[in-house]
Amino acid sequence: MDLVLEAADRHILTPYVYPAGWPEGEPCRQLLSLFVITNLGALALYLLFGTLSYYFIFDHELKKHPQFLENQVSREIAYALRSLPWISVPTVALFFAEVRGYSKLYDNIEDSPYGWSGVFLSMLSFLFFTDMGIYWIHRGLHHKLFYKRFHKPHHLWKIATPFASHAFHPVDGFMQSLPYHVYPFLFPLHKVTYLGLYIFVNVWTISIHDGDYRVPRLLRHVINGSAHHTDHHLYFDYNYGQYFTLWDKIGGSYKSPTSFEGKGPHDYLRKLREK
Repeated sequence: MDLVLEAADRHILTPYVYPAGWPEGEPCRQLLSLFVITNLGALALYLLFGTLSYYFIFDHELKKHPQFLENQVSREIAYALRSLPWISVPTVALFFAEVRGYSKLYDNIEDSPYGWSGVFLSMLSFLFFTDMGIYWIHRGLHHKLFYKRFHKPHHLWKIATPFASHAFHPVDGFMQSLPYHVYPFLFPLHKVTYLGLYIFVNVWTISIHDGDYRVPRLLRHVINGSAHHTDHHLYFDYNYGQYFTLWDKIGGSYKSPTSFEGKGPHDYLRKLREK
C-alpha cells in the first residue's frame, strides 16, 4: 500500500491537499491518507467491477426467482456502502503497519533470494494460504454464537447478484479479508504482486456472486466458482471455500453444485415456465 500512498502524495496530496509543513512521513497524515485511499479504492473496485459484472455477466432472469427479494439490488448496494467504511478502519491499521515497514513486502525482484520464481511461488502460496484461512473463518462465522449477529446479513441474498459480494456486516467483511492482510506479515511478497492480488481477490469475490456457473468440466470440482457459492447461499452449510474446493473436501462440507446436476436456480425457473 505504500506504493499507492507514495503516488497519491506525489501527484495529489502534497501539491494540492495538505499544508506544505505537514511531512509525508508523519503518522497522523499517513493514517488519514490511507483511510481515504482505502475507502475510495474499495468503492471504485466494488462499483466498477460489480456494475460490469451485473450488466454483462449476471443473468437477469434470476431476478424472477421466488427467492430474489424486492428491491434487492439497491438493498445490496446500500448495505455494502454502509459497511465498507467500517471494514476499512481495522484494514487501514494493517496497511499503516505495512507502510511503517513491519511487513515482509519488498520492492525489487532482486530483493528476493528466489528471483522471479519466488514471485510466482508467492502468488500460489498466497492463494492457498488465504483459501485455507477464509475457509475456517467463514465456517466459524456459521457457528451459532456468531452467525445471527455477524454473518446472517450476507445470507439475506439467497439468489445473489454481484453487488452482494461486499454486502457484509463490517465484522464479517473484515474477518474474511484478514488472511489477505496477514499473509505479507508472515511471508515475503513483492509489493506490486500484492496490489495485483488485492485487486484480484476483490474481483473474484464479485465473480462468485455473479450467477454465471460456467466452469471448464475438468475443473468443476476443483474451482470454487459461482455455482458452488450459490449453493452456499441457498443451503448454508456447504462450500465455504473461496477459490478451491480443497478445504471443503477436507472438512466434509463439500457439496456438488445443484446447477451442475440440473437442479439449480435456472432449472427451477425453467420448470416454473413450463407449468
